[in-house]
Amino acid sequence: MLVNGIWQSKWDPVQKKDAEGRFVRQSSAFRDSVSAERVNAVVSQQKQALGVKLYVAYICPWATRTLIARSLLGLEEYIPISVVEPVLSDYGWKFGDFPGSTATDHESFEYMHQLYTRSDAEYTGRATVPVLWDVEQELILNNESEDIVRLFNRDLRPLHRSEVDLLPVTLEQQIISFNERIYESLNNGVYKAGFASSQGAYEEAYAEVFRTLDWLEAHFAEQRFAVGEQLTESDIRLFVTLVRFDPAYFSLFKTNRQRISDYSNISAYLERLLQISAFAKNTRVDHIKAGYYSIQALNPNGIVPAGPELDWYSYLEELS
Repeated sequence: MLVNGIWQSKWDPVQKKDAEGRFVRQSSAFRDSVSAERVNAVVSQQKQALGVKLYVAYICPWATRTLIARSLLGLEEYIPISVVEPVLSDYGWKFGDFPGSTATDHESFEYMHQLYTRSDAEYTGRATVPVLWDVEQELILNNESEDIVRLFNRDLRPLHRSEVDLLPVTLEQQIISFNERIYESLNNGVYKAGFASSQGAYEEAYAEVFRTLDWLEAHFAEQRFAVGEQLTESDIRLFVTLVRFDPAYFSLFKTNRQRISDYSNISAYLERLLQISAFAKNTRVDHIKAGYYSIQALNPNGIVPAGPELDWYSYLEELS
């Protein structure tokens, strides 16, 4: 991580832990939006470009949230992306020649932490993705995936005018409640299991993961979507964890009671979402497996498993 703008030691997957060995995730530091004036200038064609860029990793579920939203809302022509390699280096996220990544010579820096210090020379914290970057001012606008998805949906609506509304007012409280229900127990819960540093912390997280999956299996016996009768941001939040579960979390993070493919209703839900282009094309299984299984603390020999053999998994491999 960075301390006062200086990179300190090697990258470590465990950001922080409490006294009982529970994994603790870092909070995002940059929480700004794109100004209405800038958006309106593009809409009125006073400006040719929005002047922002999105930095992402296909391995990262939080970054993939923003990619799916960008595609769903028709923002690809307005917001270019740069993709880091899936394998984290000793200096964190970097650019390179892994298929689907952005080559180093296409950027003015090699590591994401250099982007952070370009924005704030005294920055202290982890250099995470996603990052919404202000190209004109060379500043990080936002590095919180929840914010980025919502500003794409609402703040940039004058640009995309999409029929898709990921946070409709009529469902907002239900969406917030659903998001809270799955975040600590599942989205972050798999990480709390995988990066636990005590048996008790692991078992606690493990139990929460499967308590939530059992609840979701019952939920999708009645529901086609996470909330209401339409696609919302809750579907994006849930999808990015479900699609990584069997290829990575089940074995590497020791969340191995059941696979997603063992849940008939959740599997059907996952396959429904994969029929939507925005979900399928932003899911790179090659990046997911290469990235997670490169974590030496969990997989010292770096061997990437050949499986699992799943219908939807094979389909995505063909897209990669």
